[in-house]
Amino acid sequence: MAENTPLRIHHLRPAPGANKSKIRKGRGEASKGKTAGRGTKGTTARNKVPLGFEGGQVPLQRRLPKYKGFSNALFKTTYQVVNLDKLGELFPEGGDVTVEALVAKGAVRKNQLVKVLGTGDISVALNVQAHAFSASAKEKIAAAGGSVSEL
Repeated sequence: MAENTPLRIHHLRPAPGANKSKIRKGRGEASKGKTAGRGTKGTTARNKVPLGFEGGQVPLQRRLPKYKGFSNALFKTTYQVVNLDKLGELFPEGGDVTVEALVAKGAVRKNQLVKVLGTGDISVALNVQAHAFSASAKEKIAAAGGSVSEL
């Protein structure tokens, strides 16, 4: 190329030795032939290893149980939990606390069971209606002058 001509894309070439040709194994003894990188004799040399074969050990798909079995996890009851300190923040003036009121204030999701837990303290009298209560929550609500009713 002349010194004053600009470099063009079609002038670019890979560096010498960068592009090496692929080794064609198993194409005659003069060019990586014979065993073709598989070693001498043995199962892998003959390419007959079944999928999941573990050398004669009982394979994983036979060690594991065939059917899933039974679990009580499907019948577990899950609750949306609300703590007493959260109730004190949401209802500072006291009054009636229902599941619908908690959903409206964004404390729980709708169409879910609600459980009131006793974390924190409460100073106002609340009439709480929920699906479940912890023992400490019942005591603290009663001590503050409120009432508890389970749905």
